[in-house]
Amino acid sequence: MSVPAPGPAPAARLKERARTAIEACRERLLDLSEDLQRHPETGFREHRAAATVAGWFTELGLPFESGLSLTGVKARMSGRTPGPTVAVLGELDALVLPRHPLADPETGAAHACGHHAQVASMIGAAVGLAAVRQHLDGDVALLAVPAEESVELEWRRERVRAGDLKHLVGKADLLARGAFDDVDMAMLCHTSGQPTRLSVGDSHNGSVVKRIVFTGRASHAGSSPWHGVNALKAATLAISAIDAQRDTFRDEDAVRVNAVLLHGGDAPTAVPDRAELEVVIRARTLDALRGACATVDRAARAGAVALGARATTETTLNYLPHHQDPALVEVARTNGTALFGPGAVAAGRHLGASTDMGDLGAVMPVLHPFTAGATGDAHSVDYAVTDHVLAALEPAVLMTWCVIDLLVDGAAGAHDVLARRERRTAAEPDERPAADRYSDLRAGFDGLTQYDGTHDTVRGTEGEL
Repeated sequence: MSVPAPGPAPAARLKERARTAIEACRERLLDLSEDLQRHPETGFREHRAAATVAGWFTELGLPFESGLSLTGVKARMSGRTPGPTVAVLGELDALVLPRHPLADPETGAAHACGHHAQVASMIGAAVGLAAVRQHLDGDVALLAVPAEESVELEWRRERVRAGDLKHLVGKADLLARGAFDDVDMAMLCHTSGQPTRLSVGDSHNGSVVKRIVFTGRASHAGSSPWHGVNALKAATLAISAIDAQRDTFRDEDAVRVNAVLLHGGDAPTAVPDRAELEVVIRARTLDALRGACATVDRAARAGAVALGARATTETTLNYLPHHQDPALVEVARTNGTALFGPGAVAAGRHLGASTDMGDLGAVMPVLHPFTAGATGDAHSVDYAVTDHVLAALEPAVLMTWCVIDLLVDGAAGAHDVLARRERRTAAEPDERPAADRYSDLRAGFDGLTQYDGTHDTVRGTEGEL
């Protein structure tokens, strides 16, 4: 004899039941956040963190896949009836920051952005939702995602060339492999050192990375420098040309261009015949991003033609501009106010940083609130999560409450989010599926261009990296 599925229960009662389940696991979740903080791993190498997440999913009795985009782990929690799928994410990776007090002494990896707390909050949400899953009209996907940070790019390029990866950052690679095909909307909570308890609705710049290799001709630096073509000077002229353009960028476009010299020659006794730049270009909109990329390309050509060198530029779209779904922002603001009080919830603002949640937001509604609990400046040696309750435990409750609101009562909340997004995009001239538009958008940025400064000619394969 079959047992009928439980009937609907008031959302408020489910939220308290879920919160009680999370509180019962309080110390373990705090220990998880602290443990991951002490064992940082960089993107696509997060094997220990991925194994830890898999252990939690096993304990919760959730079927899961591992090894997604090398290290990603994805579990699925079924509700009482079929319906939309809401994903709760946690990012696995750390930065490379060797001088951070908690850096791994061998790899230089350090959790200077709070991703470890994200993973703990995702696991906490799994614990809370497991206690009420029989009342949800839809499914929950729980994903530990790799490689949000843009580091170790040449190693990642090698993995792309070898076919191990399709993209340099985790969510883009997961999208390309279909890991989000069965997901309708997604959320995560990011820890910050902000003074407010919760910030909802923030947006982020998009980002493009360019690797520019200048090639010249070596010669004796003392006896016959006139026989050489100085690639290092071509690179430094390009950097100066980039700097000279800074006041030509509109304030409202929030353009940021940051370059580092990765290689500048082999010895001071020889004219350098090779120099390498890594340039990250950020902007608020796609048009501003394209314009800033064109500026950097001109600067590279200027350096090459001034010295008669060659410049080879490999361009990769790192992240799309990130904008949160307005309907999901409303859900988070309502629950954040209920949890922390109206004075603790701040309106979002535009940030010059970037995130691959922008890529995910191109194909589905996304939510990305910032929670407190850290001190110091993100991506710096003084950043640290010092309050794991604020950074991990309470965000778990917040996301659990949001998912409950979305999936109770026939998943009316989730259907409303999807319907409102469909209405916003209905007027777009491109009627192809969002995933196809996203794929072509990325391909339109990626490319390899060679510029010969000795003959002032360009050869390229734009869109065919």
